[in-house]
Amino acid sequence: MVPCADAAPSRRWFAVYTTCRHEKRVALHMKQRAIEHYLPVYVAHRKWRDGSKVALELPLFPCYIFAQIARQERVRVLEVPGALAVVGGTGGEPAAISDLTIDALRKGVEAGTVEPHPHVTAGQRVHVRSGAFEGMSGVVVRRKGGFRVVLTLEQIMQSIAIEVDEADLEPLEAPRTASGNLSVGMQMRWSPA
Repeated sequence: MVPCADAAPSRRWFAVYTTCRHEKRVALHMKQRAIEHYLPVYVAHRKWRDGSKVALELPLFPCYIFAQIARQERVRVLEVPGALAVVGGTGGEPAAISDLTIDALRKGVEAGTVEPHPHVTAGQRVHVRSGAFEGMSGVVVRRKGGFRVVLTLEQIMQSIAIEVDEADLEPLEAPRTASGNLSVGMQMRWSPA
């Protein structure tokens, strides 16, 4: 007799492309439909023309939200108003994102150490040895008082920046990226003294 496999399909995290500036509305609809989701946000400080200052809570990755679903549940996600596509990988299949990546994003957002950053492709590669993003690898930009590490979520070609101590970084000889992981890279920019 063959043992019975678990009847519940395996749930993985996938990036869902949304209508521009409707990420929070999509999150609300997913909550109402009991779809496990995650919308990472950060606080941006803006100054209006009248001189008033305001703190806005904005999506970390504009036009994207993450949903934890089984591959067979794509249609259920795409029925959500504003959800346009489940981000695909090779062969048109959705590209799963690792739990490690989502957990690192959650920790970074909770700590308030992340903000959006333009996608980076060049620079020396490093490995983060400790902290919320431990185990991640990719590109770093040197900044006045420390290192600003740029983490890129390859599936959606979006990046975020975090502050990291130099002691927490280890140079890599060759690029290391695993599908579904955030990658970090290092580009040194020296300013004249």
